[in-house]
Amino acid sequence: MSYVDRIIADVEKKNADQPEFLQAAKEVLESLRVVVERDGIYEQTGLLERLVEPERIIQFRVPWVDDSGKVQVNRGYRVQFNSAIGPYKGGLRFHPSVNLGIIKFLGFEQIFKNSLTGLPIGGGKGGSDFDPKGKSDAEVMRFCQAFMTELYRHIGPDTDVPAGDIGVGGREIGYLFGQYKKIQNAFQGVLTGKGLTWGGSLARTEATGYGLVYIVEEYLKEQGDSFKGKTVSISGSGNVAIFAAQKVFELGGKVVTMTDSNGWILHEAGLNLDTIKEIKLVKRGRISEYAQIHKDAVYTEVGKGRVWDVPVDIALPCATQNELEIADAKTLVKNGCKIVGEGANMPTTLDGSLYLQENGVAFIPGKASNAGGVGTSALEMSQNSERLSWSFEEVDQMLNRIMVNIFHNIDDTAKEYDKPGDYILGANIAGFKKVASAMLEQGIL
Repeated sequence: MSYVDRIIADVEKKNADQPEFLQAAKEVLESLRVVVERDGIYEQTGLLERLVEPERIIQFRVPWVDDSGKVQVNRGYRVQFNSAIGPYKGGLRFHPSVNLGIIKFLGFEQIFKNSLTGLPIGGGKGGSDFDPKGKSDAEVMRFCQAFMTELYRHIGPDTDVPAGDIGVGGREIGYLFGQYKKIQNAFQGVLTGKGLTWGGSLARTEATGYGLVYIVEEYLKEQGDSFKGKTVSISGSGNVAIFAAQKVFELGGKVVTMTDSNGWILHEAGLNLDTIKEIKLVKRGRISEYAQIHKDAVYTEVGKGRVWDVPVDIALPCATQNELEIADAKTLVKNGCKIVGEGANMPTTLDGSLYLQENGVAFIPGKASNAGGVGTSALEMSQNSERLSWSFEEVDQMLNRIMVNIFHNIDDTAKEYDKPGDYILGANIAGFKKVASAMLEQGIL
């Protein structure tokens, strides 16, 4: 049995109840086969065994009091996966689906994503099964304060710097930071995604969505093409989806779909982003409200059709993991879609991503295409360290440069290993080689 096969079997045995982590680990390990079989140093030093095992897993209870005075208890997690190239960096997710396997999958992906940015940040992730949806601001505040009362002892500006993710936006980051500052009696850049008046970075809110479009734009440039005149479908309706759509419109494309957990809208004339922002970012409403305002838009409930059924040139899944399945991939190919860029973390199933690649669709995986968020978070860390604030234009230019460099890194790596256009392999190998080099140079830890 080869080294990679042995590690895959071991991962499957130890993590049988964690399908998302298994999916992420197996995808990466299969890509790395060509690298580790060329050089015995990886097996000699047990590097893959160390790579797939988190450096530290923290699980804790989060008791808090709801508005009726009743005590509620949730689970909190922080998985500090790999610090070979810098302090742990990765978001916090507050969602009922959160469990250890999902946090491990996200943290594992974060290792390679952070490596690809070219910045000195390691991989980590955290969160809770708490659902902020439907909670009052006071309830969210009490939960965040209780969560940070445990988490604070495990993080720091040079140790682990969390950020936001699904269910954790500016409101939650503010409450978390306030509690950390109170406990530690220190104003430190320990969280990113902060408010602009207290250490946040301009362009951070837009960064993941903008970055996704920048990397797809660079691919198009290499083909002698552009977004101009392209029709685009987007899933999700949070920051990533909204600001990806905004940048697509700026570059001459047309976005016609968005989704939330209840359903999706199709507006063939092109979405009105002002309406979307009012519904989702201000009112925290449902996407169905859009069709009540724009009568030529069509709303479809979950289970009565798929957003990927709409014929488009480019698809950008920006909602959650495994939302784009093999049947959706077949529909996209049938309808002539040419590019899929992942704005969420692993939103395409493994068989779906392979089908897209095998049928000539340019597929850019999330660990490359949604790295703009964490890249800009690292820029926020730099500004905090220097006690400086850069302009929107400065940060946006650096973000664009990060994404352009990521594209050429994964493109060149795929070509180096005789797999031109295989951006999954290119991203996994390029991300791995930097981390592996640092692990080898730092010894067996």
